[in-house]
Amino acid sequence: MEKETVTGRIIKSLGGFYYVQAPGGMVECRARGSFRNQNIKPCVGDMAIAELTQEGKGYVVELLPRSNSLVRPPLANLDQLILVVSIAQPVPNALVLDKLIAIAECQRIQPVIVVTKADLKPAEAEEFASLYRKAGFPVVTVCSLTGQGVEGVERLLAGKLSAFCGNSGAGKSSLLNAIDARFAINTGNISQKLGRGRHTTRHVEIYTLPNGGQVADTPGFSAVDMEKFQIIRKDDLQYCFREFEPYIGQCQFTGCSHTKERGCRVLQAVQAGEISSQRHQSYCTLYEEAKLIKEWELR
Repeated sequence: MEKETVTGRIIKSLGGFYYVQAPGGMVECRARGSFRNQNIKPCVGDMAIAELTQEGKGYVVELLPRSNSLVRPPLANLDQLILVVSIAQPVPNALVLDKLIAIAECQRIQPVIVVTKADLKPAEAEEFASLYRKAGFPVVTVCSLTGQGVEGVERLLAGKLSAFCGNSGAGKSSLLNAIDARFAINTGNISQKLGRGRHTTRHVEIYTLPNGGQVADTPGFSAVDMEKFQIIRKDDLQYCFREFEPYIGQCQFTGCSHTKERGCRVLQAVQAGEISSQRHQSYCTLYEEAKLIKEWELR
């Protein structure tokens, strides 16, 4: 007799169990051994087919094709990556932010920038936000304590699957708590010495918001993980800076790296103020890093 199957999204992964949200309710599953043989591991966000057992539990037997995926944290099929950066304590690191944006762009995930603690340095927060708005990104400035700007973030989350990335101390947990108190995430104290805090949750899980949006809570999801585990080829990097797009293919020489060449349209746009010099400097730094990547690292 053919076993009954259901299709749904994996919304939680914990201790080798995968929790599939199917039309009839949540199904606690193990993964079939065939995944291990194929070097595939199901992850939160995957759309999966689960084969039900008599105990009302099941086994994940198939994963539907992914639109994108991250290695760490292991997440699939994201619509948006919400990059949380504080304007003070700690101050923003533009290079790290630009690298995270490039990784999201490479994976075809929409980057959204949220500038927190805007009440501490309102002028600087607005200046920082305007730089990224000009580059073509959605940006919201917020103060989670007063609620300023939180509604704007909520509107961006509606109907989409999003993950929040921010180093400890940037205000990621406080922002999530302000969006929906049910998260009840322990924010922890910032270590003044290290400029970072302690993450306290232990697993990756998707929460559904009242507006229909979904948020993946990702403990310890920091820039360090993204930088270490997501690799961009140097030839692909130009496509991860969306403000370069109008100028790509217009340079004097083919194969232009957009770093120092004569007749480079991107460099001309930087000089004309059409592209931020800060963003271009980040590109040049990331390009030099990408040149050092070995072929075996890309496999």
